Amino acid sequence: MKDLLQQYQKIFKTTEKPVQFFAPGRINLIGEHTDYNGGHVFPASISFGTYAVGRKRNDQKFRFYSVNFPESGMIHCDLADLTYCVQDDWANYPKGMIHLIRESGFPITNGADILFYGDIPNGAGLSSSASIEMVTGVLLEGLFNLEIDRMQMIKLGQKVENEYIGVNSGIMDQFAIGMGKQDHAILLNCQTLEYEYAPISLDNYCIMIINTNKQRTLAGSKYNERRQQCEQALKDLQTELSITSLGELSNEQFLEQQQLIKDDTNRKRAKHAVSENVRTVEALKKLQAGDLDGFGKLMNDSHHSLKYDYEVTGKELDCLVQAACEQEGVIGARMTGAGFGGCAIAIVEKDKQASFKQNVNRKYREMIGYDATFYTAAISDGAKQIREGVH
Repeated sequence: MKDLLQQYQKIFKTTEKPVQFFAPGRINLIGEHTDYNGGHVFPASISFGTYAVGRKRNDQKFRFYSVNFPESGMIHCDLADLTYCVQDDWANYPKGMIHLIRESGFPITNGADILFYGDIPNGAGLSSSASIEMVTGVLLEGLFNLEIDRMQMIKLGQKVENEYIGVNSGIMDQFAIGMGKQDHAILLNCQTLEYEYAPISLDNYCIMIINTNKQRTLAGSKYNERRQQCEQALKDLQTELSITSLGELSNEQFLEQQQLIKDDTNRKRAKHAVSENVRTVEALKKLQAGDLDGFGKLMNDSHHSLKYDYEVTGKELDCLVQAACEQEGVIGARMTGAGFGGCAIAIVEKDKQASFKQNVNRKYREMIGYDATFYTAAISDGAKQIREGVH
């Protein structure tokens, strides 16, 4: 933080001290590709995220600077014109938040100078865009003395993605980042937004995030294709069942009715959506009972389903997960995020971390040809202002 404050004063040529804010990234422990199928997800906010330090200006200008993208230089805009602009690149996320918060009736009458810094690895699928949106939301709340209902802020963050940026994403990322709680995951029903906190007592274990370092080039097009396949499967089931989403079915109900789905591929996609939702609800019970081994088995089953039924893993993620599961002291591993690259997660015994990294990376380099990157994630609070000496 001290570094960032000094950089802020240097870049914006001021001796005044800015106000400091932080929004985490997120991992999804289980419940992948269930959000748009009316099911549950099980995310947690992590200790990596986005810092924003800023001060109000006396005029109506906004100036943005990112330590991560120094080549972009200072990006300027004005309260009078907050429209999306391709040249503004990453700054469209904070611009979108400012625009939509104002549009919702909150009085932002001045501009601000804001410096951003994120330690979420780029392209890792840990939700850096939602982290920028939510840190901008809490910054505006803090600088302008606004009282924005947290659920409203979360929905505005999703609206930035859907309407301002034009990405058809669900609400999980903003929700996990906005509502995160230290040492807890959140079981969230994506249709009703009902949620429940689940304490994560890892004791002698830690959550390891493993980045494939493969950019998720196919994720967008394949994501849309999977959505369409599930929508078609749902339509086929609705010829005889009165359901509004795949998330309403149990595994038994699906097995009884799966012949209604005409296309074999669509049937596999729907099978994943149903079984993954069941696993996610079960995961809460396992954690509440302190059954980490049971939780680990659900993670392994989840990856298997994502590999064979949903087909979104790819050789890099499969290599990591297989290598992870072979290591001593590992109770579960799976891909996390949209797939086709990005990250895997594993629950690893704390005193086996060094050998885990060494052995998994050796296998990965042998099979894929380059290194993976390893991060140990603590589960942290959601987006907030950083008070003096407290993070």
